[in-house]
Amino acid sequence: MNNKIKILDEATIAKIAAGEIIERPASIVKELIENSIDAGASNIVIEIKNGGKTYIRVTDDGIGMNEDEVEFAFLRHSTSKISVAEDLLNIHSLGFRGEALASISTTCMMETLTRNISSNKGIRVFLEEGKIIKKEPIGCPEGTTMIAKDLFYNTPVRKKFLKSDLVESNHISDVIYKLALGNPGISFKYIKDSKVILKTPGNNQVKSNIYSVLGKDFIDNLFEISYYDSDLSIQGYISKNDFYRGNRGHQYIFVNGRWIENIELTKIIENCYKSLIPINRFPIFILFIEIEPSLIDVNIHPTKQEIKFSNQNKINNTLKQLVNKKLKDIISIPKIEINDKKNENIEEINFLDTTLATTKVEKSLDEPETYEKDFIKEDDLSSEDMLKSIYFKKKPEQNKKGFNIEVNEYRANSLEEVSDINKKEDLTNIFKNTKLVGILFNTYIILENTVDDYFYLIDQHAAHERIKYEQYKKEYEKEDIAIQRLLSPEIIQLTNKEYSIVKDNLDLFNKLGFEIEGFGLNSVALRGVPLIFGKPQIKELFFDILDNMKSNLNTSYDVKIEKIMKMACTNAIKGGDKITKIEIEELLNQLAKANSPYTCPHGRPIIIKVTKRDLEKKFKRII
Repeated sequence: MNNKIKILDEATIAKIAAGEIIERPASIVKELIENSIDAGASNIVIEIKNGGKTYIRVTDDGIGMNEDEVEFAFLRHSTSKISVAEDLLNIHSLGFRGEALASISTTCMMETLTRNISSNKGIRVFLEEGKIIKKEPIGCPEGTTMIAKDLFYNTPVRKKFLKSDLVESNHISDVIYKLALGNPGISFKYIKDSKVILKTPGNNQVKSNIYSVLGKDFIDNLFEISYYDSDLSIQGYISKNDFYRGNRGHQYIFVNGRWIENIELTKIIENCYKSLIPINRFPIFILFIEIEPSLIDVNIHPTKQEIKFSNQNKINNTLKQLVNKKLKDIISIPKIEINDKKNENIEEINFLDTTLATTKVEKSLDEPETYEKDFIKEDDLSSEDMLKSIYFKKKPEQNKKGFNIEVNEYRANSLEEVSDINKKEDLTNIFKNTKLVGILFNTYIILENTVDDYFYLIDQHAAHERIKYEQYKKEYEKEDIAIQRLLSPEIIQLTNKEYSIVKDNLDLFNKLGFEIEGFGLNSVALRGVPLIFGKPQIKELFFDILDNMKSNLNTSYDVKIEKIMKMACTNAIKGGDKITKIEIEELLNQLAKANSPYTCPHGRPIIIKVTKRDLEKKFKRII
């Protein structure tokens, strides 16, 4: 190996530099759209094919370029945004480094059509390996069209690491939605594989822009905040305390039109919602911060998504006061309307008035919106079946008072024989010669061994999670998932991105027991859910699953299924729930039959063994 220091050739330098800027097709889309915004465009059209891996086109009606400018545009460090180093302290544009077009033209085949506003003819150029190989005059409208084809055609190793078309197109969609949301004065049109996915009005009305990008639900549940002074403006919208998501996917911060990530500002807003929304749920907000450019530094990250504020404390304090003040005005208290027929139907939908079916469901979001009601008798689901499924129906009079457990021996011979002999220790043997002593904190079942000196603590929630998870998985593997069909379909309004994810994953939803159909623009009708989910808040459950999918765009089909199966556990009995002795016995019966009875699906222990010796050590009876 030759370790001698040498100067790299220009082609290698260009590819290394491009690697920092162009990670995937979404990187190209971002850079080209930002160029269009900087060019003063009022209309931007984005078209992609095959996840942007084979074709990306961005067309705008901005000022365009003349012939001389085209020659320089694709050279590294050539830009119209700054001239001297001091300009970095006062940046008004999204781009300024002069690296984007050079990097794009190095990583793919490029074609550019452009006409400057002052010219009567346009010019078309073709590029390979970052160099112009052909240039010709052409008639075209004012503005610029950039076409990128065959990404990483000259670096096969990088091409190999691109994800599926679906994953790459989802990353592109995410970029487009953010840029569209942050620029209400520009009309965006997004075409994916010849189908229009998004169209915004470009009327400079923030609310109508939010409606186009995110949908009606957001408009109905977001409230405006605003603050102005001489060097700082904060405008935007925050969600009500009963409107939230399972991840941070709908938290947007724009500074001088640039979408950024700022964990400090994010945490300030989230802290304002503490105790107002459930744990592991996140508020929705859209912030537009306008600040004197000299007070921020955008040149600290390759993608320019992180910036520094010189007056961070002022922004923090102002934002905290704004959000807290608005939350005092908009906090919602859940209401129970006893005579609300809609609520009565929802109560009937999910449990007793259900129809059992299997998941050989082959519905399409493009099918017509028909609806048939299913009626069955209540006794179609026997009490024995209900108990075996451990969909515990609590008796209010018992649960209110709790229960007194008789000290009778709980014998293993009441358990059905466990077929899996490969378990590290058969639970039948573990439960042998045990008696039910009671329940600690309405959470931990206490089983005392009457022969040996020890007892077991069994986490009722973890045990039920394991049972439900294995039941769901078994039904899935047999393609025989029991479905509860809803008497009235749940209509769910989605964002463009969410609708696209549902449509792209429709086969996965069907196999898991969800019956979904299209219901107008960016809406779906949920007509059935897996019976194992019990009586969920259907809409919240659906968004939890959707949030999980959005957070795992890069994961495989099987991994997505596994994650959703684990969500079936959300309806398991909880710590603190009071359950009867019969329910405890059935819980232990089913736990004994589980393939992995020692941990819940998330890896937490179900059973803990405590010896008499352990206790005596604690009480200093032995040393």
